[in-house]
Amino acid sequence: MVEWIISDGLTAYEDALAFMETRVAGIIDGSANECIWLLEHPPLYTAGTSAKHADLIDPDRFPVFDARRGGEYTYHGPGQRVAYVMLNVGQRGHDVRAFVKDLENWVIATLDTFNVKGEIREGRVGVWVQRPEKPAQPDGSPAEDKIAALGIRLRKWVSFHGLSINVDPDLSHFDGIVPCGISDHGVTSLVDLGLPVTMNDLDVALRRSFETCM
Repeated sequence: MVEWIISDGLTAYEDALAFMETRVAGIIDGSANECIWLLEHPPLYTAGTSAKHADLIDPDRFPVFDARRGGEYTYHGPGQRVAYVMLNVGQRGHDVRAFVKDLENWVIATLDTFNVKGEIREGRVGVWVQRPEKPAQPDGSPAEDKIAALGIRLRKWVSFHGLSINVDPDLSHFDGIVPCGISDHGVTSLVDLGLPVTMNDLDVALRRSFETCM
């Protein structure tokens, strides 16, 4: 049984880390249920295990945290829905790649609720959307912007961290980092795409899509 928690307001990153540590320990020892936690953070940057210092362009802009998850630098802030997934991957097939693929498909199915086509690209972490109204890429293909980021960590086959989807964050806040180490593509959000989606709308879609994707 998966417990869903939705937090109002902004959750301090340190509090989120402490909660995940406690919940994951409980899932491992059998004293707690799996959990999906939906929240927003105040503006901050997190560094994954592959983060390169040169990708932190403006280190004094917002607090920077060592996330100890996979991936590189990521921004979190108001208007972005963070979904922390504390799930027993051992009971879900013992396959990390398949689990990450399920997370990607969960995001894609959620975006499809709003008629947004999310796509995965080899060598580029996260979920992307085409922007044909922007100048094409050097190879002539449509420009693409990132709308969702993913990064997880496992302890004894239980997952930490998870994903983030941009609903209506201040996109200029991403300028202080090279998001996920990718400098030749932009970042977008549901509202930036012209969709009047609220955080509650996204939460409903996330819960509905979870049942079929995870």
